Amino acid sequence: VLKIGYATAPDSHYGVGSKVFCDEVEKNTQGRFKCQHFPNSALGGEREQIEAVQLGTQDLVNTSTGPVGNFVPEMRIVDLPFLFRDYDHARKVMDGPIGQDLLAKFPSKGLIALAWTENGFRHMTNSKRDIVKPEDAKGLKMRTMENKVHMDGYRTFGILPTPMAFPELFGALQQGTVDGQENPIPVILSAKFSQVQKHLSLTGHVYSPALLLLSPRVWNKLSDADKKVFVPAAKAGAAAQRKKVNDDENNGIALLESQGMKVVRNVDSAAFREALKPAYVNYAKEFGADNIKRIQDVR
Repeated sequence: VLKIGYATAPDSHYGVGSKVFCDEVEKNTQGRFKCQHFPNSALGGEREQIEAVQLGTQDLVNTSTGPVGNFVPEMRIVDLPFLFRDYDHARKVMDGPIGQDLLAKFPSKGLIALAWTENGFRHMTNSKRDIVKPEDAKGLKMRTMENKVHMDGYRTFGILPTPMAFPELFGALQQGTVDGQENPIPVILSAKFSQVQKHLSLTGHVYSPALLLLSPRVWNKLSDADKKVFVPAAKAGAAAQRKKVNDDENNGIALLESQGMKVVRNVDSAAFREALKPAYVNYAKEFGADNIKRIQDVR
């Protein structure tokens, strides 16, 4: 029995992707492997779960890349704000040579990356005001992931980034400890943030990939035949997870509006990109301008 954990509800994109992966594994190993699901951060925040998978006390985690850069530093490049044009571009990069090279960096860090799953493009919500241009975000206390790349980018918008583990976030929004947060539509829906946030701006400022990570303790015990089951099962799970992201993006915004959120659709993306220029000077030093351009050039 494999323990798999994720941050969101069972009917969320993470739940859907994880279930398809587990069903495929069970079916194609004739029931020798089954999964026990731990949704809603039951096993801790994403960072704790990644550590547990590394240690071998947890078998699998379906996690956003937010905290992964703390384990595999090369991963941080995919977290750059406004790096990806749209879903098509992002998925081509992850499925192509760049994304596959990144997956190959995990075993040396004590993790097996089975496949890229998906979290989605991140949007800003807050309890104070509409955000159309960077100035509107100035001075807002925004919960962010424990991710230096994100935080450096958000500071250029005048945001006060406040890193916090996801399980603590709903309460912090409810109490006004933070003004807002940023997450993809599927997360905003499944976490019911419409109950504690009035304003949603479709900033799409960061594409948030996700990963299905397996403990090497499990991987090293698998026969070659079983390994050939786990990887395609992870790809099937990833496809289901992306489809759920698409569905949530298509239907979820209207649903959030019906729950009382005020949605800003016409965000001034050009102004956000302009505001980010100073951060990109530092990103180029850290990640290499060529590496950034390679991702931007994928068509």
